[in-house]
Amino acid sequence: MEESEKWMAKATSDLATARYNLEGDMLDAALFYSQQAAEKALKSLIIQSKNDFPKIHDVVRLAKLVRAPQNIVILCSIINPAYILSRYPDQPSRYTRAEAAAIVKNSEEVVAWAKKKKQ
Repeated sequence: MEESEKWMAKATSDLATARYNLEGDMLDAALFYSQQAAEKALKSLIIQSKNDFPKIHDVVRLAKLVRAPQNIVILCSIINPAYILSRYPDQPSRYTRAEAAAIVKNSEEVVAWAKKKKQ
């Protein structure tokens, strides 16, 4: 399996983990894995063309690096804050289940777009 395919497989796995955690009301984990899925899917595209990727977690920057359409960049801008807010207990904002479900859905769309672009 080529390197970019390994990254896409991990993105798909992280997305499944996000869905599983959402179903179990483990919202912080669902949010974290949603961001990770989007990040790894976008990095898969970068690896496919450059065999390397920037060591960043900002999915908006990654989306722009792969010249994603504006709707994907917007989805990434919604996903980005969840990465920090879901990881640290001292963050003031907590997401509701509906908000977490929307972010998981956004990540699904980013991953689906990246898979389509890889073909």
